[in-house]
Amino acid sequence: MLAGMSPRLRPIVAGLASVSLLLSALAHSAVEPAPRTDDGWVKRQASINANVSANAAASKVLFIGDSITQGWEGEGKAVWARYYAPRNALNLGIGGDRTQHVLWRLTHGNLEGVHPKAAVVMIGTNNSNGEDNTPGQIVEGVRAIVDLLKARLPGTKILLVAIFPRSENFSVQRGKLAQINAALRRAADGRDVLWVDFGHLFLNDDGTIPHELMPDYLHLSAKGYAIWAEAIEDTLSQILGDARVKPESASASPAGGKGFAGEWVFSIPGPDGNPVSFPLILEQNGGTLTGKFKRGDDKWLNLEKVKVDGNSVSWTVKRDRQNGETMVYELTGTLDNDTLAGKAKAKMDGNDITANWTAKRK
Repeated sequence: MLAGMSPRLRPIVAGLASVSLLLSALAHSAVEPAPRTDDGWVKRQASINANVSANAAASKVLFIGDSITQGWEGEGKAVWARYYAPRNALNLGIGGDRTQHVLWRLTHGNLEGVHPKAAVVMIGTNNSNGEDNTPGQIVEGVRAIVDLLKARLPGTKILLVAIFPRSENFSVQRGKLAQINAALRRAADGRDVLWVDFGHLFLNDDGTIPHELMPDYLHLSAKGYAIWAEAIEDTLSQILGDARVKPESASASPAGGKGFAGEWVFSIPGPDGNPVSFPLILEQNGGTLTGKFKRGDDKWLNLEKVKVDGNSVSWTVKRDRQNGETMVYELTGTLDNDTLAGKAKAKMDGNDITANWTAKRK
């Protein structure tokens, strides 16, 4: 193409071609605003815009994201009613959205007339599927959203939430998200953009994700949303200048506010009828309780299927036997100040066994 061109124009055209190639190489789907065309998305987008139009003036908080954010209207509904409805929060989440879809929405009605004090942003997991986008591209996509919010809402504090872990066990995709989060946190300046990372609260000690927090190992249960709300509440209440919302379980603890959390000495009758004692550690985050027993020098048994109802609690524990079988213990108990007491049930060699147990807080 350059052969028949004036010698004076050749370097200019060549330079423009190089710039064009560079821009083409830099462009990618995660940063190119784009709408979706499916009916569900179009209706949801219209519904969000209508809600924004009706409530923009009163809204103090925006939640921006994908199906995990939209889920505040599903599994997270009760938690939302407690923490965010009184603050006239707006939910700008649409299931299946990627960074490019959020970029488009934020310039097509989702921010019309709003002047919130805080915007909670958690987006990017859908960009991480397969080879759709690289970690670097996803970071650029999320940062583009942050930059857009800073430009459009200069008086709003942005709570940039680390993308939650996904998949029941360690996986390539979970590793990809960890890389993204490691770089993404640099978008926070500690002033206008605040980094919030509590993904570890969705993991067991062995790195697995509990079914009770993420039933499909991606979307949150009601307990999962309670963890999210509690994890950002201190920061959010400071930004809004209002009183910190207390966890729902905070009013149901006659143990001087201690709840179930702490180090305990658990005792249960052994095979010979004499009591056997070992350490029990319980951690409580709002209405969510986790814990583990110590058996032997370095063996810990995690509590599973934990349920808390006021001062009543139940959980299961699995223990491997020498014959290769796995015993499942079902425990129920009641808290009374610094004492836990209840019953344990299990099957041994086909027979039902029950025993009373107690635990004393250290």
